[in-house]
Amino acid sequence: MIPADICAERSEEIIPRRGVVTLSGYGISVSVDRGHLILRDGIGAVRRHARFSRIGHGLRRLIVVGSDGNISLAALRWLADQNAAFVMLDRSGSNLAISGPVRSYDARLRRAQGLADTNDTGLRIVRELISQKLLGQENVARDKLCDIGVGDRIAEIRKRIGGIKTKQEFLSLEAHAASTYWSAWKNLPVNFPKASLPRVPNHWRTFGPRMSSLTGSPRLAVNPGNAVLNYLYALLESEACLSITALGLDPGLGFLHLDNPRRDNLACDVMEPVRPIVDAYLLDWINRGTLRREWFFEQGNGNCRLMSALTAQLTETITTWRNALGPYAEGISKVLWADRPRNDRPRLLPTRLTQRHRRIAKGNSSIEDIDFPEIALRCKTCGALISEGSNYCVRCAVDVSRANIIEAAKSGRIATISPQAQARRSATQRRQAAASKAWKEVDKPDWLDLKTYRREVQPLLESFTLKDVTEALKISRPYAANIRHGKCIPHPRHWLPLAVLVGISQAH
Repeated sequence: MIPADICAERSEEIIPRRGVVTLSGYGISVSVDRGHLILRDGIGAVRRHARFSRIGHGLRRLIVVGSDGNISLAALRWLADQNAAFVMLDRSGSNLAISGPVRSYDARLRRAQGLADTNDTGLRIVRELISQKLLGQENVARDKLCDIGVGDRIAEIRKRIGGIKTKQEFLSLEAHAASTYWSAWKNLPVNFPKASLPRVPNHWRTFGPRMSSLTGSPRLAVNPGNAVLNYLYALLESEACLSITALGLDPGLGFLHLDNPRRDNLACDVMEPVRPIVDAYLLDWINRGTLRREWFFEQGNGNCRLMSALTAQLTETITTWRNALGPYAEGISKVLWADRPRNDRPRLLPTRLTQRHRRIAKGNSSIEDIDFPEIALRCKTCGALISEGSNYCVRCAVDVSRANIIEAAKSGRIATISPQAQARRSATQRRQAAASKAWKEVDKPDWLDLKTYRREVQPLLESFTLKDVTEALKISRPYAANIRHGKCIPHPRHWLPLAVLVGISQAH
């Protein structure tokens, strides 16, 4: 018989973070009860719940990772009324469903979008998007990857954009730049806590090639670095689709990506200049922290998937990508409206994403900086959360310090018996012996005897630095420390220099 305490469910409250709620696990439920949005998810006996009223909930994105559960029509209506979006993702980084607030669109804008391929409007949009993407990749290569050579090659590729006249040439140029860019990522180390290394496959410890060995494309990543990047790109794509729809554009009618009924082609176009921003965020995360083995699992075919704890953490970045996408989506809308006759376009183009018009009305025309979420730092040994400026948790820091001290002592002992160290000691001993032999008793003043040294000179040495004593006598620092603290009496030939150092020239 199963004990009652094992069967009992443990309930936790769901709290939005940065306006985002992520649901995962089994038995996911999204419904409405008496005007409140009811959320439930979890795995096994660990269940989570939330009850949001229409005022003060702070919810902007509801992300569901997985496909086990249900959402009611009333819940979709509740989200639409609250200007919140619903996104359904697969753990592999694929968008399964996207639902945002319903907005009317202007047919004139969509007509201009459809006609952009018949004139040079589409190429002007593609040229700007790809130029910004390559500039971002160049900066990432130089500043984050510290690979000046790759940055220079991407800069050379970007210079050729102005002479391109066809979409195929743009695709070829972008593919060439991507090959150069991702070559700098291949050997990037991915760190795991030392305690988890026996359970981490070798090919997980580097970022590896961008193309998966399972598909020949980025899909179905075989290591954590690419799996995390795929998931972040999926979040970026969902926000690109919502941004485009909010402006009244057709997300499926792109300018660069070829028509594909299984994806939102314009969303993929708008993503291009923001991808390097996502890459830079991932690089900072990999370089500053460690990944936990429990965040990933490997399927039978080698595909690396993300666990719920990590997907929830990554999903909090979605508002960052929304802010980064806004200027590019509105820029495309502005270019398309510019092709319409002056009397056939609105006086003031909407800026629903950047709120530029509202800021200008308040006297602030600048665009706010992108707000990156904080990167949770973890102990390099056990993976526990640590504070900024630390590499290890309190418990592991003791063991690491002890090991470092032992290693330093071992290195010091080895260094003291090296031929170079022995030669330096011999030279010092010969020099000191020669100085002692050359010194005569008559060189010492009559007033400076042992009693005077102990009473007059020695007490004053404490007020001088170790460097002062070392330079005055031309001796080693350990010997100078013993003299300064009175642990030993130096040779009489040193008494006069020490008396001069402390300011005594004759007996009182």
